[in-house]
Order: sequence, then C-alpha cells, then structure tokens
Amino acid sequence: MKSSTTLSVIVPVYNEQHLVVPSIVRLRSLGESPFLDRVKVIVVDDGSTDETAAALENFKHSLADAPTEKLEWVFLRHESNLGKAAAIRTGLVYADTELTVIHDADLEYHPQDLIKMANVFFQEHADAVFGSRFLAGEYRRVLFFRHEIGNRLLTLMSNIVSDLNLTDMETCYKMVRTAFLKSIPLVSRGFEIEPEITIKLAKRGARIFEVPIRYSGRTYQEGKKIRLKDGFRALAAIVRFACSDHVYVEDEYGSQILGRLNRAPRFTRWMADVIRPYIGERVLEIGAGTGNLTLQLIPRKLYWASDINPLYLTYLQNLIPNHPYLRVGYTDGEMHDSYPSEQRFDTVICLNVVEHLANDLGALRNIWEALEKSGRAIVLVPCGPKLFGTLDEVLGHQRRYTRAQFTELAAQAGFQVETLLSFNRAGSPAWWLNGRLLRRKTFGLWQIKTLNFLTPLFRVIDRFLPFPPLSLIAVLRKPGFETDHVSLQSFRPESAVRGAAS
Repeated sequence: MKSSTTLSVIVPVYNEQHLVVPSIVRLRSLGESPFLDRVKVIVVDDGSTDETAAALENFKHSLADAPTEKLEWVFLRHESNLGKAAAIRTGLVYADTELTVIHDADLEYHPQDLIKMANVFFQEHADAVFGSRFLAGEYRRVLFFRHEIGNRLLTLMSNIVSDLNLTDMETCYKMVRTAFLKSIPLVSRGFEIEPEITIKLAKRGARIFEVPIRYSGRTYQEGKKIRLKDGFRALAAIVRFACSDHVYVEDEYGSQILGRLNRAPRFTRWMADVIRPYIGERVLEIGAGTGNLTLQLIPRKLYWASDINPLYLTYLQNLIPNHPYLRVGYTDGEMHDSYPSEQRFDTVICLNVVEHLANDLGALRNIWEALEKSGRAIVLVPCGPKLFGTLDEVLGHQRRYTRAQFTELAAQAGFQVETLLSFNRAGSPAWWLNGRLLRRKTFGLWQIKTLNFLTPLFRVIDRFLPFPPLSLIAVLRKPGFETDHVSLQSFRPESAVRGAAS
C-alpha cells in the first residue's frame, strides 16, 4: 500500500482580514506530516474590499523568514468578487498534486483532520473523502439548532437525487483526486458549489467516503457568511444539477457524450444478454469505459478490462478490491504492444471500438493474436454506411460497415465468422433523423432516457421491425490450428493498412 501522497489546499477568501492569516498559518502543520510529501496551498482572494489583501501581503513577506520545506504557497486575486465557486475554479488550475481539498479562510475547520482524510484514499481506493461534522468526531462547537436542521435538510435532498447516504453534504472539507476533480465541469458561482460537486461525483460513480472531523463553528456576530438565502440557492442548485448530466469536461476521448450514452443501463443489459452465451471464462474487454458492460458480465475466472481513457482506467481500478478476478490495463486496439502479453484469452470483447480506428484490420489482427486457439472475438460495429452522419462524426467513427464488408475484414484478419447478428433495428430511424436529417452533434438527455425506458419493448419487437440494424454483432472464431507463419506476417499491425469503408 502506498504510504504517502501530495495535497493541494485551495483557500477561497473574501473579507476575512482578521481570520485569514491565523487560518492559513494552521496549514503549516501539514508540512510536519510524514504522510504528505508535498503540500501546495493556493490562496485566492475573491475581490475582498476590507484589509484582507494587505494581511495576505504581509503574510507572504513573512514566509521568507520562516520557510517550510514541504509547503509551497501560491497567492492569487480576483479584481472583483465572483463567488466562492469561482475562487475554487481559479485555484484548481494551479493544483498539480494527487489530491485536492478546499479549506475555508476562517477557524471553523482543523487542518490536522485532512491527514486522516487523505489516508482513506489508500486504505479504500477512494475517489473522494468528505469530512463530516455530524459523525462522531472528537468534539464540535454547539451552536444553532436551526442551522443544523437546514444542513440536514439540504443533505437529505442531495441524497435523494444522488442516491448517496451522506451525513454532511455541505461540509467544506471535500477532498478529491485532483485529476478526477479537474475532469468535472464546475459552473457554480457561490456556495452552490457544495451540492454541485457532490451530485456530479455521484453521477460519475465516484467512490465516496466520510470521515468524522472536528468543527468549531462561528456565530453570525463572529462573521459567519452563510444566510437563509444561501440555503434556498443550494436547494435550487440541487434541483438544477439533479436534472443535468454535464459531468465531464470536454476532452479528446468524447467522455461527455459517452457518459450520456451510459445513462441507458437497460440498453447495456440488452447488449450483455445478447453476447453472454458466447463468452468464456478468461476474457479481455477492449474499450470497457466505466465498466457498465463489465459489471453485467462478471464474475469470471479472469476478466481483463481495458481502455485508453485515464479517467475510465482510474474508475475501473476502483472495482478491483471487490472483484479479485478483475484486472485493469491500458489497451489501444491498434497498438500490439499494449495488449496483455502474459495471457491468452478464450474471449475478447470489443464493442463500439473498431469503427474508431484508422487501422481496423490491424486491430482485428491484434485481437486474433490475443486469443488462444479456438477462442472467440465478439465485435460490435455500426452498420449501414448510408446512416453515416454528424453523430458518427462527433463520436469519432471513421466508418459504418455492411455485412459483406465486415465479413471480408474478419476473414482477412484470419477469423472464421461463427455468426453475424443484427442488433438494434429500433435505433436506426432515430439515428437517421438526428445524424442525417437534423445534423445534430449531441444526444439529448431526454432521448437517452426514452431509449432506456423503451428498451424492454425494443427487445421484444426488434427482430420484427422492417428497418436495417443500427449495429452488427460479429462472433468470430480463431481457427484451432496454426496458420502458416509467413501468411501471418502480412497481417502484422505495422503492415496492415486499411482505408475507411464507405
């Protein structure tokens, strides 16, 4: 188990001239922890109108007289007040450590609690750890009953929409893996950041834990800023983010679009049920994503889930503790050296991957080599070149196949076609309408929810519909004898080049 980590602490500040320096001085204690190799404190003055800027400037000068080896300090300022969430977004740009946490610029929270929170990431493979003020901590200041009722109500509402069982959604101490947090699009301005982070973590399937922390709340006379209106704003934010699935920042992998497609679990279950009879006990899945299909097909003696998206790989890694037969690794369909080298599989599953690759023949050849003799490859590809449109373009599809084209491709790779199944005729009209006629470049959330709702019906009527299938599922067999070595060389990935099928 890993014994140390690095931590960024983002400190949003607004009009805290009396408390900001004592608050951040407390963070120096983190530098004494052997568990933290490096601590980066990022202080963001959110356009304070009192003497906060001067207090921070004096503190910055004092650091030269008392340097701390492990601590790095960054001081930033907004010219005008943009809100707590805006300050957090500004600070997050500078976070370059394994973990990131938010620390308020007052004396309500105790930085020593951050050390035990960080430890949970390695004990439990956590994605996020919340410090709960309502679990049994060492102590907490006894204050407003009405304030606690408000907190518990907001936590209850957040739990309802996120299906979590948190005790303290509104806690400031939310520690998250930095790469994970940066991959979430944060759009709030003020205190609504608390439900936004919570709900979006839940929608991303994050492994969230809670740790009891100490809490020394302050009164309104002492400067507490949260008011009743902020509670109503948080309530509105819960409703807003419950209805949104904008949970990935735009990236090269199309994570946001693929994440939306994952909101149809009944459709994934349909695919799993179709291919399950052909699956053996030693399986390699290429393009496993966040494991939606994986979880439908396990347990197996060995199940190797792979992808190229680092966000997905991190999520898949978190499945391992409860699934000891699961292995996770990076596999690029076109790169022979990225395939697991120490293992041959009786089944390779490759759904919605080959159409993305420039060298589709090379990818099938790699799959052929990953299989043992008589092993099966189960490959799903989009069908119907005439359906190719803007949705294909935005998903990164290089082609759609006819039955004849894919049969020929499989044969060139050395496979025998055991069966070629038509799949999802019901989806063809919608694909044509959105991608060809309306030229849309995204899927509406309501469309995905409709697909999920209607999937049980589609499963029954699909084979009777008069439309062409949206996809083909090919069950390919590797011959149970050695092919001539010379003929195999012509199909090596580095020599196999195939243009896009039209």
